[in-house]
Amino acid sequence: MKTVNHWIGGKTVEGASGNWGPVTDPATGAVTTRVALASADEVDAAVTAAKDAYATWGTSSLAQRTSILFRYRALLDAHRDDIAALITAEHGKVHSDALGEVARGLEIVELACGITTQLKGELSTQVSNRVDVSSIRQSLGVVAGITPFNFPAMVPMWMFPLAIACGNTFVLKPSEKDPSAANLLAELAAEAGLPDGVLNVVHGDKVAVDALLAHPDVTAVSFVGSTPIARYIHATASANGKRVQALGGAKNHMLVLPDADLDAAADAAVSAAYGSAGERCMAISAVVAVSSIADELVDKIRERAEKIKIGPGNDPESEMGPLITKAHRDKVATYVTGAAAQGAQVVLDGTGYTVDGFEDGHWIGLSLLDKVSTDSDAYRDEIFGPVLCVLRAETYEEGVALINASPYGNGTAVFTRDGGAARRFQLEVQAGMVGVNVPIPVPVGYHSFGGWKDSLFGDHHIYGNDGVHFYTRGKVVTTRWPDPSEGHIGVDLGFPRNH
Repeated sequence: MKTVNHWIGGKTVEGASGNWGPVTDPATGAVTTRVALASADEVDAAVTAAKDAYATWGTSSLAQRTSILFRYRALLDAHRDDIAALITAEHGKVHSDALGEVARGLEIVELACGITTQLKGELSTQVSNRVDVSSIRQSLGVVAGITPFNFPAMVPMWMFPLAIACGNTFVLKPSEKDPSAANLLAELAAEAGLPDGVLNVVHGDKVAVDALLAHPDVTAVSFVGSTPIARYIHATASANGKRVQALGGAKNHMLVLPDADLDAAADAAVSAAYGSAGERCMAISAVVAVSSIADELVDKIRERAEKIKIGPGNDPESEMGPLITKAHRDKVATYVTGAAAQGAQVVLDGTGYTVDGFEDGHWIGLSLLDKVSTDSDAYRDEIFGPVLCVLRAETYEEGVALINASPYGNGTAVFTRDGGAARRFQLEVQAGMVGVNVPIPVPVGYHSFGGWKDSLFGDHHIYGNDGVHFYTRGKVVTTRWPDPSEGHIGVDLGFPRNH
C-alpha cells in the first residue's frame, strides 16, 4: 500500500505519531493509500523549518524569488497530467476536470511570477521642508494554509505561490482525504530551486490544525472549507493573535429572468450544478426561475441532466465521477430522499445510481428538485453534491430578495438579455462574486476570490491584490536629511554655501 508522508525542510519525513489515515479510490471504494497524521511535535518541526528558512528567504531579492517561480511554473506545466492523475485517483473527479483545476492554480503561480509590480511602494517627496514619506510592504514570516479536499492542487496554489513570492515561508496542511497532489507540488518546487524549508507540507487532522492555529511562530492562516470550520479557524487563530482569511461555504443562486436564453441557462445550470459532482463551493445549487419560464426551464435542465455520463474519472467518456467518500455520498442522498416530505417535487432522483463493474464506488446520480421551499433542508444546507434545487419567484424583486435572505454570499449569477436588469442585479445582490450570463464567476488570478456574509471570515479575499496585501504588511517611513550645503553636518562635499 502506498504511504504519504510529510515534506519538511526540503525532504520527505516519515510520520512519527503512529497515527495514519486511509485514502480511498472513490471509484472502487478500495483503500489504496495511508497518510501520516501529524502530532503537535511534527507540526512544530515543520514550523521550525519554515522559521529557519525565513531568516534568509525573507531578505532574498525579488529577482531570486521570481526566477525560481518561473522555473516552478514550467515544471508544473510539464507535469499537468501527473498532478491531474493524482487528483482523479484520490478525489474522483474526471481527468479533464482535474486538468482544469491545475490550470486555474497555474494562473496564481503566473501572478506570483510578476509579483514585482504589486510589491512596489509609494513615495511622496517634500511633504514638508526636506521631508519625504514612503510606503513599503514587507513579508510576515511563517504563514500556514489549511486546504479542502475538493481542490487538492488548485486551492494550495491559490495560497503558497503568492505567500512565498512576497518573502514568507509556508506550512501547508492539505486535506487528509486526497493528500498526494500536495506532496508533488512541494517536490516540484524543490526541483525548481526553492530553498529547503520555504514550503513544507504536514498532513493531519484536527490535531495538526489546532497545532498550527496555536503555534506562536505562525503569523497568518489561510483557510478554505465549510462555514462552521471557517468560523472556528477565524475565532481560534484570531484569539492567538494571527491574521486570518477563512473562506467558508456557499449556497450559490442563479437568477433566470423571463427574457433569458433558456437553452443557454439550462446548459449553464447543468454544468455549474453537476460539474465535479457538485463538490465545489462555486457550484450553482439553487436556480431561481422568475415568472412563467419555470416549467420550461426545469424541462430543459432535466433533458440535459439525463444525458450526463457518470463513471470513473480516468475513463475519457465520463463526464462526472463519484463522491469523495461513502459517508459523504450517503449524506448527500438523504437530502434527495427527504425532499418530497418537505414539499419539493423530485424531478430526478439519482440516489440509486451505480456503475457496472464499480459497484463499491461512491456513486450517486444527478438529482433535480423543483418547487423547493426556503425552509427545507435541501435549500438551507450546503449539500456539496450533484443536487440542484429550483425555486420560483413571481418578480425580479422577489428573486433578489430570496437570494439576499440567504446567510451565504459567496457567488451568484443572473441570466438575462436586459443590460439594465443585469446592472441592477450586480449592484443589489449581496454576494462577493457575480456572474452575468456566467454561471460560475470565479475571478481570474489578477482579481481576488471571496464571498460575503457567512462565506468569508476575515477582511481579505484570496489571491489577487487582496492576497498580496494579506501576505504582507505596510510600513510608512518618514525621512529628513539636511542639505549637504550645511557644512556643520560633517564631511564637506564641496556644495556652495548658498545652495
